Amino acid sequence: MSTITTINPATEQPIETYELMSEAEATRRLEASHEAFLEWRKLSHQERAPYLTRIAQKLRDNADELAELMTRETGKLLKDGHTEIKICAAILDYTAKNGPEMLADEERTHGTKGQRGVVSYQPIGVIYSIQPWNFPLYQPIRVLAANLMAGNGCVLKHASICTGSGLRLRELCIEAGLPEDLFQVVLIDHDTSDKLIEHPKVRGVTMTGSDGAGRHIGSVAAKALKKTVLELGSNDAYLVLEDADIETAVKFSAMGRLYNNGETCVSAKRFIVTDKVYDAFVEAFVAQMKSVTMGDPMDEDTDLGPLSSQDQFDTVKSQVDESVEKGASILCGGEAPDRTGAYYPATVLGDLKPGMPAHDDEIFGPVASIIRARDDEHAMQLANESRYGLGGGIFSRDEGRALKLARDHFDTGMVRINSFGAADPNMPFGGVKDSGYGREHGGFGMKEFVNAKAIFLP
Repeated sequence: MSTITTINPATEQPIETYELMSEAEATRRLEASHEAFLEWRKLSHQERAPYLTRIAQKLRDNADELAELMTRETGKLLKDGHTEIKICAAILDYTAKNGPEMLADEERTHGTKGQRGVVSYQPIGVIYSIQPWNFPLYQPIRVLAANLMAGNGCVLKHASICTGSGLRLRELCIEAGLPEDLFQVVLIDHDTSDKLIEHPKVRGVTMTGSDGAGRHIGSVAAKALKKTVLELGSNDAYLVLEDADIETAVKFSAMGRLYNNGETCVSAKRFIVTDKVYDAFVEAFVAQMKSVTMGDPMDEDTDLGPLSSQDQFDTVKSQVDESVEKGASILCGGEAPDRTGAYYPATVLGDLKPGMPAHDDEIFGPVASIIRARDDEHAMQLANESRYGLGGGIFSRDEGRALKLARDHFDTGMVRINSFGAADPNMPFGGVKDSGYGREHGGFGMKEFVNAKAIFLP
């Protein structure tokens, strides 16, 4: 493939065609980022901060254009695009405000006489960022903000279907005054990407995507002795305990399953419902999912837009069909409408068992999996039996008990109690098990790709 053509998944019309870069061109851009890094690293954290706040303002100033571009490239609701831009600006502002203090030198002591020691968080070089299409601005921004503050350069390989969003982000960063070569966007195939990972000027690799892709990228990086941060897929369980408020559970379960057209790694996917409240929850939840308005993602009244591509539609459809063939029941949805675009309806599946895609795997679309549990203890057990461990949720009227379950028993990186949300600048983001490793946000991302340098004074 020598070109990339982006396609609007709502209309099936092509948007733009781009030439893929040669390995030589991609390498040149990587080396240019490294040269810019050598100057950027000389700035103090306080001197870097204003660049981030200016980028945040550029995003806000161009919010309408950016939201529309993301909708055309990926089918996300226009209103969700505006929310994404607000989150990106908040991350940049948070990093600018808190980064200098979080990355400041730390005074310590060493030796038997308590001699003075200093821990300094020094930048290491160019970070290679491999990002997916579901949040075309948020995914690259969360890497870029942290690493610009740390003093690193950044090279982005974005998903091909949102190429325009990646290129526009770089343009806005340059308009905001960022040195032109510091942040690069490369349009390359997977083989060239592997070559970049191995390049000596790449000092770290961060990737968001499937666990299969994470295994490949992690192994290539490991062979080259490069540190990685991997934020991979998940099959997040939301527990509806015996004392749950059903109205609250249904509200946030539907929101959690349909947010971003169901194409979110940390969205609610498996709903593990205790026997005591099973019938009440399922009846209300199915009614809520049936009431969803599917349509043009540009329309303010639309609740559910198309999937991001025909390939994604085919994947979701095959996962549902296979689950049904193996005995799952369709409680609503499950049949794609006869219309132009990659539209898949809000779907609820019941009678799920191990061995079904809807039970074991991540369905990246508006498909909810209902699993019955005997009681609260059984619900927690079922939640943790997944190979994934990114996020999860608990619905319970007893907040203290829910907190204890979340803290002591839920084997995930993040847990929501009686709520749903995707990411917050002040809280760590990341998972365990096949959902990857490393953390972003909350200050943690700023220290993933730095040299924690120990300096011993006499």
